[in-house]
Amino acid sequence: MKKAILSLALVFTFATTFVSCRDTNKADDAQDVVDDVNDALDDAEDEVKDMTDDDATDPVENTIQEGVNEIQENTGTGGTDDV
Repeated sequence: MKKAILSLALVFTFATTFVSCRDTNKADDAQDVVDDVNDALDDAEDEVKDMTDDDATDPVENTIQEGVNEIQENTGTGGTDDV
């Protein structure tokens, strides 16, 4: 009887020693997900701003103006000469 009680005590001791409470960080995981979503939304917002930015049309406007200047130079109606 003593051996059975000692065996159970030994098993209980080993079980509590080798199996500890797992530290769960569910709050941290949820915060990481929220941060990831916010970062993705910020990136999407920046991309939309870049697509609708007025400065994006400047190269087109510059090319058109250069074409107009070339036409004016070639027809003698003015324009600025390319240096």
